[in-house]
Amino acid sequence: MPEKPSHEHASYGAKEIQVLEGMEAVRKRPGMFIGSTDARGLHHLAYEAIDNAIDEALAGYCTRIRLILRPDTYCTIEDNGRGIPVDIHPKYKMPGVTVVMTQLHAGGKFENNVYKVSGGLHGVGITVTNALSEILIVHVKRDGHLWRQEFRFGKPVDKDGKPSKLEDLGPTTGTGTAITFKPDFTIMEKAEFSYDTLRTRLRELAFLNKGIEIVLRDERNEVKEETFKYNGGIVEFVEHLNKSKTKLYPKIFYVDKQNSHRVEVALQYTGDYNETVFSFANNINTHEGGTHLTGFKSALTRTINNYGNKAGLLDKFKLSADDVREGLTAIVSVKVVNPQFEGQTKTKLGNSVMKGIVDSIVSEALGIFFEENPQAAKTIIGKCLEASKAREAARKARELVRRKGALEYSTLPGKLADCASRDPVVSELFLVEGDSAGGSAKQGRNRENQAILPLKGKILNVEKARLMKILQNDEIGTIITAIGTSIGDEFDINKLRYHKVIVMTDADIDGSHISCLLLTFLYRYMPQLIQNGHVYLAMPPLYKLQRGKQIKYAYSDNEMEKIKKEMGENVGVSRYKGLGEMNPTQLWETTMDPETRSLKKVTIEDAVAADQMFTILMGDQVEPRKEFILTHAKEVTELDI
Repeated sequence: MPEKPSHEHASYGAKEIQVLEGMEAVRKRPGMFIGSTDARGLHHLAYEAIDNAIDEALAGYCTRIRLILRPDTYCTIEDNGRGIPVDIHPKYKMPGVTVVMTQLHAGGKFENNVYKVSGGLHGVGITVTNALSEILIVHVKRDGHLWRQEFRFGKPVDKDGKPSKLEDLGPTTGTGTAITFKPDFTIMEKAEFSYDTLRTRLRELAFLNKGIEIVLRDERNEVKEETFKYNGGIVEFVEHLNKSKTKLYPKIFYVDKQNSHRVEVALQYTGDYNETVFSFANNINTHEGGTHLTGFKSALTRTINNYGNKAGLLDKFKLSADDVREGLTAIVSVKVVNPQFEGQTKTKLGNSVMKGIVDSIVSEALGIFFEENPQAAKTIIGKCLEASKAREAARKARELVRRKGALEYSTLPGKLADCASRDPVVSELFLVEGDSAGGSAKQGRNRENQAILPLKGKILNVEKARLMKILQNDEIGTIITAIGTSIGDEFDINKLRYHKVIVMTDADIDGSHISCLLLTFLYRYMPQLIQNGHVYLAMPPLYKLQRGKQIKYAYSDNEMEKIKKEMGENVGVSRYKGLGEMNPTQLWETTMDPETRSLKKVTIEDAVAADQMFTILMGDQVEPRKEFILTHAKEVTELDI
């Protein structure tokens, strides 16, 4: 038994309990408030200010929002709303703007007469941005005057370290708020805002709030500016998502009804085999769905079946929920008073009343749409029937895959070189391009916890195939069986046999294509693997540099040149052309050894953008893919120059 600690070191009383309050709590534990301190957390700081402006817009007081990225790592968000109050707060005895910037859980979102609908329910948003900023300056146009206050590390302090008070800069016209902040990069890991990340979110907000103008301006290098304004709202959102897809009919169903809550739904069917349905509550992307999405799905299935039988198109046949969602693109957006989200992540709406409200509104409106557009209704039901037949034909294949997944180790794919460990947490599965590389990987691996599955050639592009054809593909079948979770509706994360599924392909065009095909399959049929952080890309080096006993690996031409200079003279450089050219020892040292390898974790930062990207790159429309390639080829060329 370990020796009992002395009383001198074992003291544990009230004085040992540390209480973190206010700004100190945010700075000590930033992850509790913004999720992380990486790129996602950095952008979250900007989103908090943007969300405040959007709340003003939802309340009917703001029509224009601008986000400006400045060369000095500052970011500015300005709006033409009412402006944060500047009068003295009765409890805190300081101006309202100072209270909002320095007191957690302070804001107008707790009073329904101020903001009837809001996404930021916890009242910690802009306070957290202030706490995690080296400098934050707020300007408020209100009551005919322009006001200014400066903060440093969350405290009202000026550049000389003296207390900073709210200043009246004189008369002005109009109203609004402008917040300029520089993140504290001693806490935040990522030192640069991503234009593309902000662009995706701002465009999404513009779609969800029709008529609001949102401007994104980047002044860091060459100045660029984009304006997002969609008077069609989520109808234009559906058009945007279906830009690279074959539409079955031109008209988009749309309903927008409001009582105490507001329900907006837009949908259109395409020739795709996948469903693209996104749900939002108070502008928050509810990735895990919730009551509003459940209400939508039940209304869709019931209304299509009712109309189909009434019009004699189904002959008493009942379509399933899966049948009616094949090829569907839909946006479900609700604005809820006092929304209840499950968890701080706010990814699932829990208000039970919303299921019935959405169900009722969509059922009635969709029934009218079918009556007024009988040809569209007939086309939709024809698509659903075709999906039903294909689904029934795939049932036996799916059963086979499910049975295989449940069988013992001895019936796993013959080409799978499994690992000895039966603990999924420490086990890794390498999906390897080619038998040659697979052979080297089998010899070079750690047999205790690394399994190898060699893949022959390029797997089927699942973006252009139905489930039956997918399950009949030998390579995909072996992947499903090896991973163990099954796919689609039968997917069970608890049956995952490896917590790391690593795609290992050559560092060339063909290798990239194979990686893309594999990721498309995993994204469409096992998205939970990606969402839970189980999917990785191996990073085989392009070069081996050696000087005496010193060995380094380079993953690009630029890196090779840099390392070569660092290592000095008489450096030997070997070029790896493919995984198959490496012997087992080299493959282990460069790509498989956890001590020395580089892995890229595959994540989905934005589901809407990810879905659209897979459609462009792997879908059946050539023109959008050509446009994408030409655009990005030009960018790469400019970078190389």
